[in-house]
Amino acid sequence: MKYGDDVIAALVVCWTVLGMPAGKRLAPMLGELVGVLRHFRELTIDEGTAELLVSMSAATIDRRLAGERAKLRPRGRVGTKPGSLLKSQIPVRTWAQWDDARPGFVEIDTVWHDGGIRGGGHISTLTVTDVATGWTENRSVAERSGKCVKAALDDIAQAMPFPILGVDSDNGSEFINDDLFWWCSNRKITFTRSRPGNKNDGCHVEQKNWSVVRMLVGYYRYDTASELLLLNEIWRLQSKLTNFFYPQQKLVSRSERGQGFQEA
Repeated sequence: MKYGDDVIAALVVCWTVLGMPAGKRLAPMLGELVGVLRHFRELTIDEGTAELLVSMSAATIDRRLAGERAKLRPRGRVGTKPGSLLKSQIPVRTWAQWDDARPGFVEIDTVWHDGGIRGGGHISTLTVTDVATGWTENRSVAERSGKCVKAALDDIAQAMPFPILGVDSDNGSEFINDDLFWWCSNRKITFTRSRPGNKNDGCHVEQKNWSVVRMLVGYYRYDTASELLLLNEIWRLQSKLTNFFYPQQKLVSRSERGQGFQEA
């Protein structure tokens, strides 16, 4: 089927409104979203264009948006310096310790806002993602110290719709420290860390670092008190959009098929 420029332009609008998701997440939402956007005159298209738009398959959506997505390809995220304090007391995460079907087990990570300029003095953003539901909260901090991260987690814990039961981090020094260790211990929260060098261990929060933080505030440098206040206001508003309106996608099964795996 041939889709004209008007259909593709409308598709880009819908894709942008929902935070630029993949076709599998966007396709099921188009029927409802197009109607809402047309009702509020945010999308001015005729009935024929609307019908073509909502009938697009996930694969077609991905093909048609390939050019737009290529413009937004990430440049990579600055990593964190591995910490060593308390590592022997913080176990490496195993699936036996986590109930992924139960809300409350979260992955945490930080995003640097250094603008590519090393040397510190910049703001960082803490991302907390619940594995079971995808619920995500962000808070920006002036520095990546244990005390700042602990204060941000305190605030996030109050905002979460369910209690935090487990925390899993990478091996960065902002997490492997006394402040976070005792924060979890005093609340009887399971505290685990990922295997060094295995970024896929924190795949849920890593995805949100890109789809929420980088997509919204980019790779610019933020280092002032006013920018810190503004970022945290953005995260409080963005939380409602991300958690109540954006579609979520989660792996529910993985089975061997030939020499590879089939995921659903």
